Amino acid sequence: MSSVKSDVPSLAVQFAANQTPGSRVEQLGASSWRLSLPSGPAGQYRLAQIDDYTRLVRSKFPWRPPLALSLRARASAPVVPGTWGFGFWNDPFSLSMGFSGGVRRFPALPNAAWFFFASPPNYLSLVDDLPACGNLAATFRSPRLPALLLTIIAPALPLLAMPQASSLLRKLARQIVCQDAASFSIDPTAWHEFRLEWGLAQARFFVDGEPVLESQLLPLAPLGLVIWVDNQYFSWQAAARPAFGTLENPLPVWIEVQGLNVSAGCSA
Repeated sequence: MSSVKSDVPSLAVQFAANQTPGSRVEQLGASSWRLSLPSGPAGQYRLAQIDDYTRLVRSKFPWRPPLALSLRARASAPVVPGTWGFGFWNDPFSLSMGFSGGVRRFPALPNAAWFFFASPPNYLSLVDDLPACGNLAATFRSPRLPALLLTIIAPALPLLAMPQASSLLRKLARQIVCQDAASFSIDPTAWHEFRLEWGLAQARFFVDGEPVLESQLLPLAPLGLVIWVDNQYFSWQAAARPAFGTLENPLPVWIEVQGLNVSAGCSA
């Protein structure tokens, strides 16, 4: 893990770079990066990520509203196997535990506001009338349940293998994990301008200056800033068991970001 710094005009961001073997994080400028994954088979996890929370406990994550995130981004292919994106979240699955220097945290329920790009077979919505795959602007809001309570719930997870029980648990989950999302159409291989305004009353998402989502469903602060690409998928559809794993990368893939800026205050 290495440290890189974004010298942005408004608020400084201190990033750490995390990558699996063969993946790369390259800083191209003061606020520009390329994150790349090698080709490889399914069954092997590949990740390239920068974030500003690896060494922090969740209560010390740096970002609270009102603020705005803006950057330019593009990808190497129209569809990158797995997921990629950027925005704010609470690292609910404590991914950083797998990397040197990462703080050990108990799992939590998700809180996030981000741009999220998901290839098939991802299905990332608990709400059937929300988009679950593709180019997404999305927010998640969940209560902060004590770690002990999550531990008590864990023995019920094997029931997810039973379709009827899985359907009931999915209905229960969407009462606890609230979400909002909208899809948008772009060519991800071309440069696009992205802006996320996380305000006190709403979150607003813009692509090339055009609004794609305005939501009053806001995540609980504080959150961390993350930019990533990986080959992971997760799918939990109605009347189906959850499925998750890693996808083949027939070719190397990458994403690039430029002009990253986090500014205090916003109009949302």
